[in-house]
Amino acid sequence: MRTASTSRERQRGRNLLVVAQVAMALVLLICAVLMIRTFRAMRNVDPGFSDPTSLQVVRISIPETLVRDPRTVLRIQNSIQDKLAAIPGVSSAGFAVSVPMSGAEPNWNGIFLEGKNYNGIEPPLRLFNYVSPGYFHTAGTRIVAGRDFTWAEIYGVRPVGMVSESLARELWGSAGAAVGKRFREYLSMPWHEVVGVVQDVRENGVDQISPATVYWPSMMPDLYGPGPLDARRTAYFALRSSRAGTQSFINEMQQAVWSVNSNLAVTSISTMQDIYGQSMARTSFTLVMLAIAGAMALALGIIGIYGVISYAVSQRTREIGIRLALGAQKGELKWMFVRSALVLTGVGVVIGVVAAAGLTRFMKSLLFEISPLDPLTYVAIPFILVSAAVLASYLPARRAAAVDPVVALRTE
Repeated sequence: MRTASTSRERQRGRNLLVVAQVAMALVLLICAVLMIRTFRAMRNVDPGFSDPTSLQVVRISIPETLVRDPRTVLRIQNSIQDKLAAIPGVSSAGFAVSVPMSGAEPNWNGIFLEGKNYNGIEPPLRLFNYVSPGYFHTAGTRIVAGRDFTWAEIYGVRPVGMVSESLARELWGSAGAAVGKRFREYLSMPWHEVVGVVQDVRENGVDQISPATVYWPSMMPDLYGPGPLDARRTAYFALRSSRAGTQSFINEMQQAVWSVNSNLAVTSISTMQDIYGQSMARTSFTLVMLAIAGAMALALGIIGIYGVISYAVSQRTREIGIRLALGAQKGELKWMFVRSALVLTGVGVVIGVVAAAGLTRFMKSLLFEISPLDPLTYVAIPFILVSAAVLASYLPARRAAAVDPVVALRTE
């Protein structure tokens, strides 16, 4: 009796271990699938620029200690853009204070619309960027209404601006309706006319909402400084070329910059693909770790089910022989052991689903356009686990059905 009791306790312990393994496998697999679907959703998002592998980016700063006059700063930047555009294999070039996902320090402020009374209420903050003519064309950012800046407007310090599509819809109803409207940042500032509307750009990563953005010319009146003008001294230059990322191209790019001014530092050299990849790194790493853990947990669960059913077959060999001798069908014997595996799996699945529903809520910040309780995932993963359990239990079940009754009855 003590031996039988001990055997039952051991069998119960094995069953509990299998249930735990199945539950753990289900939780990890659900997390992994949610991350896979997030990764796919992120890959399908239009980031606001095109063909990042052929978009070379470089950061150049012109300190005030080197050049004081803002117009001279602008002319140097214009010359650098022209020199970079003249490199063999370059189709276009432009510059901006910030490029998407670069980690550049953002500049936020509100804007006032002409004809709107704010009654002392501050307008909501908008992301500010300062760009040159040709930057949007180079980056592959579509101008959905109106046109780009011109160098004549920038050198002439004309009051013009551009806005993102989402901001145009928010303030004026549509992109087309925004063109020709006027706005300003401060009351002492002249009204600036919207000359163009550009597509939304995922400035902070494809998993983040595109901010409502105002694009200013790269040189504007200085409202607070000692001089009448202010040029943006640090800018990211973008070059469109099939040679992007190659060392020879980088060398030619550096020489082009130094041919304008040999004292300028050329830093943060990378392709937009590198920047884009870094923005996806957190999701990619989490996905890989969860996939590995999920695969290992699934393997352990299958091995556990196989081991438990195999042990049950070995312990019940004599019983199997008696059943066969009394006319039991082999199919019935197979189903008896498969059913035992399905019961263990079912319990593990129920526990795993409940645990996953609670744990995946903490993954909400990692997910993109996917609910932590995504129905498709919560149906597919249990189905996969149950199918794996059937396969894992079928082999020992088939072995049990193939037992020779005479041999089995001789088993002690």
